[in-house]
Formats: sequence, structure tokens, C-alpha cells
Amino acid sequence: MVYPQLIAHINRHVSLTPDEEVLLCDSMQLLSVKKKQIILEPGKHCKGEYYVLSGLLRQYYVNAKLNEQIVQFALENWWIADHDSLVNNLPATTYIQTIEASEILLLPAKDKERLLAEIPALQKYFRLMMQRAFVASQRRIGFLFNQTDEERYRYFIGLFPDFVQRVPQYMLASYLGFTPQFLSRIRAKRETGK
Repeated sequence: MVYPQLIAHINRHVSLTPDEEVLLCDSMQLLSVKKKQIILEPGKHCKGEYYVLSGLLRQYYVNAKLNEQIVQFALENWWIADHDSLVNNLPATTYIQTIEASEILLLPAKDKERLLAEIPALQKYFRLMMQRAFVASQRRIGFLFNQTDEERYRYFIGLFPDFVQRVPQYMLASYLGFTPQFLSRIRAKRETGK
């Protein structure tokens, strides 16, 4: 089975032959996941990389005070994984959980190396995806250090206005590095124009 959405995304960055498309898609596992389902938890090995066809996921840590700290969201056409677990063959340190019911594709770690050897264009594609993720991570760290909470919130909603409507307020606050109460005050201030 070929997954047109995945292939369209890949073909925006590199070109695959029809045979390569089939080879890749035959290695993917389609998963239908319910809302709030955990697909990875600390102590387990990450099975591979997940590509979101529909729905919304989050990756987070639980700190010593038992607070959740969200480090990544993934919505349609985004990849998500615990890369430390994958790259270093270590137990995961993060959770990955659905926020909405989701359709996701799993590229098992055991198949990725074989595919990269058999489909050289995928090496470029995954390098580009990793570079984009690294840049996004660096920007987020920079925003946490250099912007006020309100500046960070305004910048984020400017970039992802539809996404903000899909994410519960407490999760958005966790991702942006402030409390849900602070986010409520920012939203109230914005709505009243003060």
C-alpha cells in the first residue's frame, strides 16, 4: 500500500521512483491510535519514527516535581520520536502521547538503515527533516532565553494560529515555558484589548 500523503511530503524535498515509494511504504506500519493513548514511555525503547497522517501528538518529560514539560508537538505531516533512544539504543526518557485520535505511520528503526541504503534519496530527506527539527529546537531555546512570556506566546500564535486552537491551554503553557494561569491572563488581556 502506498501512502499518498507521506509520498507527497517526501517529494516536496526529494524525488522517489514509484518502486522506491512502494519499498518505503511497505516498510511502514499504519497505526490508528485513540485520543490520550501513550505510544512511548520512559524505560521502553523507541520503536522508530512516527509520521502523523492525521491527529496531534505530544512528546514530554515528567520532572522531579511531577510536572509535565512538553518538548515537541507533532501534527499532520510532522515526524516525532525519542531520538536519544533511537540513536543511542537507550531506553526512552520521554513520553509520546496522542492529544487527538490519530492515524500515524511507524517507520521501525530496524528498517530505516536498510531503506537508507536502498533508497539514497531518503538520506537527503531525513537529513533535511533533522536539520529543520534542530533549527526549530534552537529557536525555541533562544525564545525561552530571550523573549518575555508574552512575546513568546504572541510569536507562537502568529506562526501557528490554527494549531493553538487544537492544543489544550495547559499543554501550550507547558511548551512555551509558563503556567496555565499566566496564559489565561495573556488571553484575557488580548481579548479585552488591554
